[in-house]
Amino acid sequence: MRKIPFFKMNGSGNDFIIIDNRENIVAKEIGKLPVENFVQKTCARGVSVGADGLILIENDEKYDFRWKFFNNDGGEVEMCGNGSRCAARFAYLNQIAPLSMNFVTLAGAIHADITGKDTVKVQLTTPKDYKEIVNLSDVDLKGSFINTGVPHVVFFVDDVDSIDIKNIGAKVRYHNDFKPAGTNVNFAQIIDKDTIKIRTYERGVEDETLACGTGSTAAALVAALKGYTNTTVSVQTKSNNILKVYADIKDSKVEKVFLEGDAKLSYIGTMTEEAWSY
Repeated sequence: MRKIPFFKMNGSGNDFIIIDNRENIVAKEIGKLPVENFVQKTCARGVSVGADGLILIENDEKYDFRWKFFNNDGGEVEMCGNGSRCAARFAYLNQIAPLSMNFVTLAGAIHADITGKDTVKVQLTTPKDYKEIVNLSDVDLKGSFINTGVPHVVFFVDDVDSIDIKNIGAKVRYHNDFKPAGTNVNFAQIIDKDTIKIRTYERGVEDETLACGTGSTAAALVAALKGYTNTTVSVQTKSNNILKVYADIKDSKVEKVFLEGDAKLSYIGTMTEEAWSY
């Protein structure tokens, strides 16, 4: 029976299947099955391992490693803040990379530091394309757009818990203004100058997730750029875990941004072919 070893990890409740693919084990074991279908199958909850996404750790000539990141719909995407922390800790635990490491994603190179037993701080790629959204048809909210490795819309609301996130999130995610790639959608509430609360609708998952690292970063950056908060912000996620965003902003321009939070190892397992061949 074909088998693939894996780690199940989560960053603030955003959970991932992580596989050491430096020996191309996935291609060898799944044969002619497209990797997108393999991801869809193994990330399905209830009938397989289940996860928000799947990460393949692969060799790179210049960096400690490279990754391939897939949402649970099978689509490969550029970046994931919570996933990047989990990937970094996975690499450290498996002696693929040292405490301070660099790895490459579709969004660019990422620097990561293991800062505690189960905490990781990553320097994300420089944000881009920040703009205000003046009019968005069918959505009675004014927001902002920023790309923190992946595209994000941020709406600031008075009570984040009262938002119909699945309905509004889907409308914005599939809106004509963001086609063809679509966008992630965040609803943030200012608690004080150092704290915000957030809920995120993630494309690829097509639902609210317990946390989104790049979304938390997007909301924190927009809040700081608007003067709502300071440049170091604690972000309370849906899971109630706290992510810390540190921004270096000069002349209304983000020069550096860091994301710090937990990267927990839930279990180490071995999936059999029944995990992806049902």
